Amino acid sequence: MSTKVPQNNEDQEIDLGVISKKINNFFRGIGTSIFRIIQFFIRNWIIVLILVLAGFVLGWFLDSTQKSYEHKIIVSANFGSTDYLSTKIELINSKINEGDTIFLKEVVGIQQPKNLKKIEVKPIADVYNFIRNRPENFELIKLMAEDGDIKKILDENMTSKNYTNQEILISTEHKIIEEKFIQPLLKYFNTSDYYSKVQKETYNNVTTKMKQNDSIIKQIDGVLSNFSNTTKGSVKNDKLVYYNENTQLNDIIKTKDALLNEQSFHRLELISYDKTIKDNSISTNIENQKLIYLKFKFLLPLVFLALFIFWTLFLGFYKQQELKNNQN
Repeated sequence: MSTKVPQNNEDQEIDLGVISKKINNFFRGIGTSIFRIIQFFIRNWIIVLILVLAGFVLGWFLDSTQKSYEHKIIVSANFGSTDYLSTKIELINSKINEGDTIFLKEVVGIQQPKNLKKIEVKPIADVYNFIRNRPENFELIKLMAEDGDIKKILDENMTSKNYTNQEILISTEHKIIEEKFIQPLLKYFNTSDYYSKVQKETYNNVTTKMKQNDSIIKQIDGVLSNFSNTTKGSVKNDKLVYYNENTQLNDIIKTKDALLNEQSFHRLELISYDKTIKDNSISTNIENQKLIYLKFKFLLPLVFLALFIFWTLFLGFYKQQELKNNQN
């Protein structure tokens, strides 16, 4: 047994020596490869420089021709017309995919239909306007929030399609002129006979309601004026008048305050109610910034270098095999 232990130690020393030698050879090989790469670029630096510059110039030219632009329109889809707006935009998208430029030009009114690449609509989550002056919407949100995540509920399609404010996103190949592109599109969205009638009736209803509120406010002002005169008379007669929050006078004042708030809300409504699809904000000709790896001016120089390296390796391999063949 005593003779086997030294033999095992000797075998371990041999194994460690072999492993150490292989590791050294591995790192030496890496160093040699790095040196050859550096030597290759130094030897061919003129060709490399030409390829990089050529790739950059060609890529810059291609990038300039591949530009696309985005345009954003924030609209109010009044009178429950969100589904109507979505249907109209889906129709336009289908015509874009079909290449139906006649429909886009003659029906929609876009003068350069081939410039249009895509159009979509997204709801703007505005829960405050959704529940403002609408107690039933507030109760609905509360009820739905009891059974799930409130953020998920607000973003899901069933809820978001009821948001009045919507964002229309348009993508084109070239820049556009708002008067010749956006305005005809908005005009097309407002060509529904049904919603035109709804818009007219709703507008009249709001103005009628405002007139009634003004009449009630005047009556309340008359009551308050009479009360003020009565109070002055009572003071002159050295009589005290007591009232608290539970009196009818306090209720009248609260009613007037509520009516004034309602009138303010209606005035803002009328600003938007002149159209079914009311444009609130228009931003055009926003250049679509692609990710850096999609830029040809960065991609083509790398492609040219890779092709040059591959060609050099191929020639070296071919010459080596040709030399072996001649020796045989």
